[in-house]
Amino acid sequence: MSDLFDPMTFRRGPAMKNRFMLAPLTNSQSHDDGVLSEVEQHWLTFRAEGGFGLTMTCAAHVQAAGRGFPGQLGIFGNEHVPRLAELAGAIRAAGSRSAVQLHHAGMRSPAVLIGTTPVCPSVNEEFGARALTTDEVARLIDDFIRAAERADAAGFDGVELHGAHGYILCQFLSPEINRRDDEYGGSLENRARPLLDIIAGIRARCRSDFQLGVRLSPERFGVNTLEIRDLAQMLMRSGDVEYLDLSLWDVDKAPLDDTLPNATLMSVFTMLDRGETRLGAAGKVYSASTARRCLDAGCDFVLLGRGAILHHDFPLRVAEDPDFEMASLPVTERYLRDEGLGDAFIAYMQNWKGFVAEES
Repeated sequence: MSDLFDPMTFRRGPAMKNRFMLAPLTNSQSHDDGVLSEVEQHWLTFRAEGGFGLTMTCAAHVQAAGRGFPGQLGIFGNEHVPRLAELAGAIRAAGSRSAVQLHHAGMRSPAVLIGTTPVCPSVNEEFGARALTTDEVARLIDDFIRAAERADAAGFDGVELHGAHGYILCQFLSPEINRRDDEYGGSLENRARPLLDIIAGIRARCRSDFQLGVRLSPERFGVNTLEIRDLAQMLMRSGDVEYLDLSLWDVDKAPLDDTLPNATLMSVFTMLDRGETRLGAAGKVYSASTARRCLDAGCDFVLLGRGAILHHDFPLRVAEDPDFEMASLPVTERYLRDEGLGDAFIAYMQNWKGFVAEES
């Protein structure tokens, strides 16, 4: 069993100095054109300085029409590269590894935000989304690959593909949402084709030691847990990705699918034939003991969301105190500012019930 402070090597690229990865967190702090702001750079580099083995950006959209929220980081144009290069250098200087999460919101791109009709694998009346043409799917795949090339040029150690949470790659994976009858619909192999083609393109067009991860949701968002398990196994055996990031909402939860063993959802994936592919999990990792339990259960690393928002130095605190636990909620706005959150991020966190204390 690995210790939280054992280095973690990958098939490609540099090792992480420990088993703590910063989860990709929406924070709404970039400029309206997608250019990284100083405030967002500070939020990220503060976590790198706080001991995270890998510091990942929020979801960065690969097409202007794939924007999912205000203040979202962009990587759809070369104009984004200079500031991203500054960020990659700052993370490296702090002793952390770096990754950009690549994203397209698909049907979840608000029309009022993108100024056009959102797109989806198939027509979706609930979100008012139109279906992508076959040529547009090919363009989408290429734009993900181009975004990875920009991250490579900026000096990041790698990228993570956002295939979770009901965004466009997850929409393709969903047999409920994806009702196409071309090469991108029908079988799991076809529905996974955009993701697999993006991976192949990144491997062909980025440097040989460029790291590649994939985030998956095993449940909700119209996906089938058994299919996501099979896809995870396919990715692990392919040798094309360095790590899988499972967004579980709660690392201790049981599967919703009652045909699966009566154990944790995480165990459905830790029992797979992993080879050299690393496996991480996110979901209510609020304490050192929970992080250790994930490793004991078979994960290679953990991803921190709330814990990283509340403690920029969560890994360093665990190193000092093996019984460390996340601060109790709610916290004040001043507390969050001291932890490196800007006004836009604090406003976003105020939408999370019970997170930010109301002003008296």
